Amino acid sequence: MRIVIAGGHGQIALRLERLLAARGYEVAGIIRKAEQGDDLREAGAEPVLLDLESASVEEVAAHLQGADVAVFAAGAGPGSGTDRKETVDKGAAVLFADAAVRARVRRFLVVSSMGADPRHEGDEVFDVYLRAKGEADAHVQGLAALDWTVLRPGSLTDDAGTGLVRLEAHTGRGAVPRDDVAAVLAELIETPATAGLTLELVGGSVPVSVAVKSVAGN
Repeated sequence: MRIVIAGGHGQIALRLERLLAARGYEVAGIIRKAEQGDDLREAGAEPVLLDLESASVEEVAAHLQGADVAVFAAGAGPGSGTDRKETVDKGAAVLFADAAVRARVRRFLVVSSMGADPRHEGDEVFDVYLRAKGEADAHVQGLAALDWTVLRPGSLTDDAGTGLVRLEAHTGRGAVPRDDVAAVLAELIETPATAGLTLELVGGSVPVSVAVKSVAGN
């Protein structure tokens, strides 16, 4: 199985690349800066140099040819302003989804955010972020050609993962280690029955594999 991850140098993406490579999958990560490539290779992933803020749908689709799964894990980052929330958190996500459709990649996962909502109000940077993420999610959810899953983690931490989570349509607010977000993503990739679900994720008491099987109806 070949998996292509947008935002391949992100903190969650690097963790996910390590997990997937360890499971024997062929993993590629899309990066914006050539100097990030060594970190991906160390994680077991093939670096793909491409700027999702300026690339065309055709260019992105060319890199998705032959992929079995596409994962959108890119983000403008906490230090960015409102403009890049629009161009990355929304624009790049929409572009990546449209490119997946063009490349006939059906399985598509989105790393979104707790509280993402296209109707979210407010003009602060975080308000714009939640609205942008919500608009991107809505676009993906409207694409019948994709078997999408939208994952909305709570507050992200760098604590060591526990392997224990709460994964439901609505969990309420909470924190979750990035390790555990990556572990859930890896499990979602291997669980096609989670297609069509929008899930919130926080720390909890249920093992990752059990939590994913539960939402998949297994």
